[in-house]
Amino acid sequence: MIKNRYTLLLAAIAFLSACGGNKEKETPVISAVQVGNTLLSLTQEASDLHVPWDLQYDRLNDAILFSEIGGNIKRLDIKSKKVTLVDSLTDVYHQRTLGLLGMALYQPEGQQAYLYLSYTSKKDSSIYSNLYRYNYSKEGQISTPKLLLQIPGNTGHNGSRIIVSTDQKVYWATGDAAIDTYAQDSTGLNGKILRLNLDGSLPKDNPISGSYVYAWGFRNMQGLTHNEKGTIYTSEHGDAIEDEVNLILPLKNYGWPQIEGKIDTESEKTIAQLSPREEPIRSWTPVIAPSGMAYYGSDVIPDWKNSLLLATLKNQSLRILKLSNDGLRIIDEQVLFADQLGRLRSVLTLPNGDIYFCSSNRDWNPQKGFPKPQDDIIYRLRKSDKAVGTPIKPQNVTKAPVEVKNGQQLYEAYCASCHKSDGKGLDNTFPPLAQSTLVNGDETALLKVLLQGMQQTAINGVKYEGAMPAFHFLKDEEIIAIGNYIRSNFGNKATLIKTNNLKPLR
Repeated sequence: MIKNRYTLLLAAIAFLSACGGNKEKETPVISAVQVGNTLLSLTQEASDLHVPWDLQYDRLNDAILFSEIGGNIKRLDIKSKKVTLVDSLTDVYHQRTLGLLGMALYQPEGQQAYLYLSYTSKKDSSIYSNLYRYNYSKEGQISTPKLLLQIPGNTGHNGSRIIVSTDQKVYWATGDAAIDTYAQDSTGLNGKILRLNLDGSLPKDNPISGSYVYAWGFRNMQGLTHNEKGTIYTSEHGDAIEDEVNLILPLKNYGWPQIEGKIDTESEKTIAQLSPREEPIRSWTPVIAPSGMAYYGSDVIPDWKNSLLLATLKNQSLRILKLSNDGLRIIDEQVLFADQLGRLRSVLTLPNGDIYFCSSNRDWNPQKGFPKPQDDIIYRLRKSDKAVGTPIKPQNVTKAPVEVKNGQQLYEAYCASCHKSDGKGLDNTFPPLAQSTLVNGDETALLKVLLQGMQQTAINGVKYEGAMPAFHFLKDEEIIAIGNYIRSNFGNKATLIKTNNLKPLR
C-alpha cells in the first residue's frame, strides 16, 4: 500500500518536474511529497560518494561543503551540481565508525571564516578524537590547521558533531569512547558537551570554572543542532534500548550509563533522587539509530516550521519532530522515506528553506538491498509547484506502539541490523548466527548471551569487534521467542528453549 506507492514513485525516475524557484528541468527521485498544503520534490544532487558524514552550507560560494569518512573534504556547487575536492587529510584514522566526522562552518560578515573539524587519529596503539580549526578563505579553501582539543578515542563511541551557536561559542559533542566511567566523570572530556571560544580557549562564563564541560552523562551523540534562540538539541545512540533526543542545559547530567532514556525503572528512580538527572524529550525503543539533526525554522514549509529534522540509520528514514512553541518539548513526530533510501547520515537546512541530506550506505554496516550502484547520495528536498503522480505523505508515529511478541518481529527489531535478516552477521564485526555452534549448542549459553550481552570476543579463531548489548529488559517470553527463532532458522535445527530454563539465569 504505502510501501508499494513508494516503490512506484521511486521507479518513476523518468518523470520531470519543475521545482519552485528553479527554472531548469530535473529528474526527481520522488516527484511529489505532500506536507499540508505544500508540495515538495526530492532530487539527487550528487552521487557515487563514499560515506558523506557531515553537510555544511557555504553561503559565500552557494555550495554544500561535506566530509567523507575516509578523510576527504569536498564541495558540491548548488547550481552546477559539480563536486570538487577541497582537501584530503592524511592523518585521519578510518576504521568502521572512525574517521573524518563532524564539521562546523563559521562565516561571520567581514571577518575571518573558520572550518571546525572533528576526526579520529591513531599514534602507536592509541586512538584519539581531535577538534581542529582551519582558516576558511572566501574562495572556499582551508589552511592553517590548529589543534584545539585532543581527547581519548576508541574503536567506537567517538560522537563528534560540532556547532557554533548564537552565542559565538563552539560546542563539541564527544562520545564516551566505549568506557563506562567516562560519561559520569565531570572532570574528563568524554561523553560530554564541551564549550569553547572560537580560538579554542576556555570561556570565562562556562558553568564549571576552568573546564570545557558544559553538560555530561552521554553515550554516543550523533546529532547536534540549535534553534534561532540558541537552544541546543542532541540525538544520541542508546545501547539496546532508549535512543534519545535531548535538550541541552548547562551543568546538567543526562544519566548515562546509570540511566538509559526515561527515568522509569526503580533503580533509575533511586539514582535520580540522590542526584538529579535530565530526561530526554524523546526516546525510542526499539532503537532507530538517530544520526544527524537540523533545526527547521523556515516559513517555506509551514507545517515543519519549528521542527527538528532527524536522519536515522537503522530505521532508514527522515523524521520530523515538531517542537512546542517554547522549544522545550516534542509534540508530534512524522516519518518520511522509511526503508527507501537506506541509512541516512546527515541533514542540513538552508536559508531558502531547502533541505539537503545524505545517505550512508557504503559505511561499515550496509543494510539489506544496499549499497545501490549510485550510493552514496546527497539529496535535496525542495518546494515544488507541480506534482507528477500521486503525492506521498509523511507517516504519523503512533504514541503507543503495538507491543511485539512474535520471535521474527523481535529479531528484526533488536537483532537484524547487526546480525542481518539472513543471520549471516558482518565480517569481523558481528558473528554469524547461521549454523553457529553457540546457537545450536546448550540453550543456557545462548540465553546468557541474550541476557548479559557480549563484548569483543573471538569465535572459532575470528575476533569480532562489535559489542552485543544485554537484552535483560525484555520479558521472559520475549527472550524465549528470540532464542527459539534463532535456533530454528538460518539453517539451525536446535531444540526449542523451555521457559522455565530462563528464570534461574535472571
